[in-house]
Amino acid sequence: MLTSIQQELNRGASLLGGAASDSRLIEAVATVADVSVSALRNGNKILLCGNGGSAADAQHWAGELVSRFYFDRPALPAIALTTDTSILTAIGNDYGYEQLFARQVQALGNKGDVLLAISTSGKSPNILAAVKAAKAKSVVTVGFTGAKGNDLAALADHCIHAPSDSTPDIQLVHEAIGHTICMLIEEQLFKK
Repeated sequence: MLTSIQQELNRGASLLGGAASDSRLIEAVATVADVSVSALRNGNKILLCGNGGSAADAQHWAGELVSRFYFDRPALPAIALTTDTSILTAIGNDYGYEQLFARQVQALGNKGDVLLAISTSGKSPNILAAVKAAKAKSVVTVGFTGAKGNDLAALADHCIHAPSDSTPDIQLVHEAIGHTICMLIEEQLFKK
């Protein structure tokens, strides 16, 4: 068991090391941070959505922005579209699972907001529908996906491709990048 633990941690470190040396990925992260900072400076908000582990990431990052990340500062407007069971079950029942996030984007999204849409495969129908709904409302769209998430990348204004096809590995990279974006937003908007 100890060997397995060490191998898994080394594999994760190698994956993150590869991501850290990928200049295209680093530039994409900087762009997403810039877009997010601009939206927040202009009085807009960040919407986040995903399924399963990606739903947990959406909630996690929204929590970092609304509460705090590295230091105390004013709250930032961020909403995870994955948390209201009454809304989720009403939409799922009345319109179908594919519309879970699109309906919320239609209700809450405004021109200049940012949607962070997370799909490890890049093919989740409800994520793709959310991006389409966001674009119809002039919400800036950011996809988080894996190496082959081309469906999401084709729709989104900006896309973060984790350099893997393995869902757990994609999620590992997404979590590190999500934290990095939260850090950059905090640093750019507030001086410690």
